[in-house]
Amino acid sequence: MNKLTIIKPDDWHLHLRDSPYLEAVVRDSARQFGRAIIMPNLNPPVRSCADAMAYRKRIMAALADESDFEPLMTLYLTDNTSVEDIRAASKSTSIHGAKLYPAGATTNSDAGVTDLAKLAPVFEAMQDSGLMLQVHGESTASDVDVFDREKVFIDKSLQRIRADYPELRIVFEHITTKEAVDFVRAGDVNLAATITPHHLLINRNAIFQGGIRPHHYCLPIVKREHHRRALVEAAVSGETRFFSGTDSAPHSRVAKQSACGCAGIYSAHSALELYAEAFDELGDFTHFESFVSLNGAHFYRLPPNRDSVTLQRLQWTVPDSLPYPESCLIPFRAGETLNWKLIHDD
Repeated sequence: MNKLTIIKPDDWHLHLRDSPYLEAVVRDSARQFGRAIIMPNLNPPVRSCADAMAYRKRIMAALADESDFEPLMTLYLTDNTSVEDIRAASKSTSIHGAKLYPAGATTNSDAGVTDLAKLAPVFEAMQDSGLMLQVHGESTASDVDVFDREKVFIDKSLQRIRADYPELRIVFEHITTKEAVDFVRAGDVNLAATITPHHLLINRNAIFQGGIRPHHYCLPIVKREHHRRALVEAAVSGETRFFSGTDSAPHSRVAKQSACGCAGIYSAHSALELYAEAFDELGDFTHFESFVSLNGAHFYRLPPNRDSVTLQRLQWTVPDSLPYPESCLIPFRAGETLNWKLIHDD
């Protein structure tokens, strides 16, 4: 297969940051995707409907009416999130979920949740209203190995949430392990997962090839090869509760290549081409459109996009760097050759 024309895809997990960084990255996503779930971990975080709508307005202003890209907003859950916040969000046509960050799990998560028990009324309200829970699934206990954080979170936290709130609709975001794949498969229609292009394409060896590779450092951190293979198999399988979510997370070169380098991989520049690379590994594009264009929309109860995009098998080189305030931005696979190219979108 040398050409793919598919329904325009969506990104069900995206970090756009805020001005002046927002303006440097938002068009990369708008060029490829019809919609994206926008992460709320700004500083300060997006805690209320008013915060979300103000952030949405800034995103649209950054696009300057050059695109029909639609940002789908989320709230940031804290120990103090109220039932009133959830009820208001559930009535908004622009807010499509609330994000659970365990406190300290990743970038700008210090204001996150310290104790799941504090969210009992919030989870009840989300279950009753149908508002989606997006989960960063990592344990932050100091005695848990960084490569085991996802599995421990499943065992000690996510299983409990699923048992206590069986009708709560959950997206287990950026899954990284075979255990997570198995957990989602064993779940019901109220549980789904996103998979990033970088977790499909690299394993933890990539962080250390030729020395420390800070631009391959992300959270959740990439895992062993057998986990990567399990993710690829799940993505390619056609199972409808797995779908695209890039977790594209821009940080400047200086912030990444520092004494305490930030976690995050910027994949938005070539996200769709990267997903094509992952499917090409198994030589099976049967369910590519479902994974990037249909499954997520179905789970979020939204219609598929009306436009289409076309990918062609064509070698090209990812730029070494991209413009970004205060420094530059190093995209995933910088300087490397990709074999698929987005050539057309209607």
